[in-house]
Amino acid sequence: MTLSLCMIVKNEAASLSRCLKSVEGWVDEMIIVDTGSTDNTPSIAQSFGAKVYNYAWNNDFAAARNFGLQYVQSDWVLVLDADEVLNPEVKPQLQGILQQENLLAVTLLRHEVGAQQSPYSLLSRLFRNHPHIRFQRPYHELIDDCVLALQKQESHWQVGHIPEVAIEHFGYQVDAIATRNKHQRACEIMAAALANNPNDAYLCSKLGALYVDMGQVEPGMHLLQQGLNLDPPEASIRYELHYHLGHTYARCQQAALALHHYQQAVQQKLPGLLKLGAYNNWANLLQDRGQYEQASQQYQQIIALQPDWAVGYYNLGLTRRAMGDLSGAIAAYRQAIQKQPDYAEAYQNLGVALFKQGQLQASQQAFSRAIALHRQHNNIAAAKQLQQGVAELGLPDFPYA
Repeated sequence: MTLSLCMIVKNEAASLSRCLKSVEGWVDEMIIVDTGSTDNTPSIAQSFGAKVYNYAWNNDFAAARNFGLQYVQSDWVLVLDADEVLNPEVKPQLQGILQQENLLAVTLLRHEVGAQQSPYSLLSRLFRNHPHIRFQRPYHELIDDCVLALQKQESHWQVGHIPEVAIEHFGYQVDAIATRNKHQRACEIMAAALANNPNDAYLCSKLGALYVDMGQVEPGMHLLQQGLNLDPPEASIRYELHYHLGHTYARCQQAALALHHYQQAVQQKLPGLLKLGAYNNWANLLQDRGQYEQASQQYQQIIALQPDWAVGYYNLGLTRRAMGDLSGAIAAYRQAIQKQPDYAEAYQNLGVALFKQGQLQASQQAFSRAIALHRQHNNIAAAKQLQQGVAELGLPDFPYA
């Protein structure tokens, strides 16, 4: 079976090489649709042997992706974005799964690197080169509806799944978000799509959550509730609606309603990793309400579910410190740093806990590293505030490196 990479790009010179290197020599062809780059994105793609096609952007991601699909010559299609890479450890599994005759598509687990809320997502990014499989929706585009329709028409088709992380996504890192102001464009595209299809619970979820993030809480909450009222059959959509409502009610200081929706979210029949955000926010609410023992137990359950998630250890550290267990807090912060060495907040809180224990030299070192990382992440205000706080603690001057 042959495999094609199919992508849409625009001004991705900073990240495209990393993406293409992750599949170089593994895919049989690369199809790149350029939607109007003004940098050297096309030449970078061509240096990897990619076939580059120009497309006039029309605010429709599905249309752009489908434009590229018409040029695919292989049996299967892999879709990536420029800020993603394919995990090399899953390639042997993927090669084996592509040989299965009745598979129509494969859902892939994506790690949202740097995301503090929902660090994993499940996407249909690997599918047969079938004329009836095309992307739908102009934003947050998916092939899922087409796959489901084909399964209903021809019952032999199946959808596969690989439980390990297949894609690493770097678009949620703080620096990446700061350089891309996409919210207004996303709102306009999704609002127009929802006006044409008001019964689309998926769009209600995505647009409602975006409104809330932009501070438009009332219309956002209305859309999220509208999506729930549509009673979507997909567990993933129900999860997102409950999750975002939980987040919204927590933001509005309505803890009881927030807890209700987080509890509803985790009851959805999905892989545990996809529900980490709801489990974590639920635990955060318990901590905010002073229910430290219950919060600590939940954070430990989160860590057991995903031992590599630094945020779980960090939050456990906050809870242990609130309980007066400085040794437990220090151990948790150090675990967070081991999992994520550039975790500025973990170093900062480690410094506080060490200071309270009287370990002044170790505290100095932790604060120094936290300040350096804040600066490295361009969080200058946090660095200055911490440096002033350290001085107020009476610690002697030390190098911030």
